[in-house]
Amino acid sequence: PGDVIAITPGNALVRVLYRRGSDSNLLFMTDRCNSLCLMCSQPPKDIDDRWHIEENLRLIDLMDPGEENLGISGGEPTLYRDGLLETLAKCKAVLPRKSIHVLSNGRLFKDPIWIQALSTIDHPQLSWGIPLYADNAEDHDHVVQAPGAFSETLQGLYNLARANQIIEIRVVLNRLTTPRLPELANYVFRNLPFVRHVALMGIESTGLARKNYEELWIDPLDYQESLSQAVYFLFNRGVPVSIYNLPLCLIPAHLSRFARQSISDWKNLFIDTCQQCAAVKHCSGFFKSHTDRWQSRGVQQLSTEAFSAYARSAE
Repeated sequence: PGDVIAITPGNALVRVLYRRGSDSNLLFMTDRCNSLCLMCSQPPKDIDDRWHIEENLRLIDLMDPGEENLGISGGEPTLYRDGLLETLAKCKAVLPRKSIHVLSNGRLFKDPIWIQALSTIDHPQLSWGIPLYADNAEDHDHVVQAPGAFSETLQGLYNLARANQIIEIRVVLNRLTTPRLPELANYVFRNLPFVRHVALMGIESTGLARKNYEELWIDPLDYQESLSQAVYFLFNRGVPVSIYNLPLCLIPAHLSRFARQSISDWKNLFIDTCQQCAAVKHCSGFFKSHTDRWQSRGVQQLSTEAFSAYARSAE
């Protein structure tokens, strides 16, 4: 009761569009995207799928008005600008208690037309998750496979700030992004002082990430030092920072207080090694796409004593 599903006559497939009480519900805008990130978990398609807009507008009317978080994602949601703005306005009108978090690469916000549009909607609980993968254009543009993306993203971030939007910077941790992680943290602090949160995220081993395994894979044990430097640089300067998608056994105990149970419940996995771990109820675990090929040499069960040490470090 309370869930919203979509069915098609003559087809056995049932799509679950909304699950009552879940914090992992999502309005999916499009499969299209103007970037082609090397680790994209959902490779874009060059199709016209505007029908998602109308489905989302109908879905909003059927959702509970409670305070759960609601995500908006794609593809790149801003490619359907009018549809996205209409969706945000309806969320504010029909679901004013829900926090809305939109995942976008931020590039199209370079157009200042967004400033007035978002200011007019003035959603008090709307936030944007924007990826920034390097402190320089060459490295960022390579990761997203789009020349000029770094400059466009920065323009977009400043325009979002001008519209008084809540902004989160998201960094997917991989072999390309972790070497200069401390420099990126410094860059965000110096150049993007309006950012409300920085999320440093373990990679999801699906989609294009599988194709680009050799270029992307790095054992989390091998970037602990750069991760620690980046986290404490931001934390010591008052910038909220979190570690997403990494099991507790793969980060130093002193960083455990920054770790979050961040993986959506519908794609969360705890492997056999996790079953007797003392930290399992407090750990992010793995993505369901996880395979041995992407498994760190550091995966292990934490004893009650070891987990207690983690908990003391977090205090």
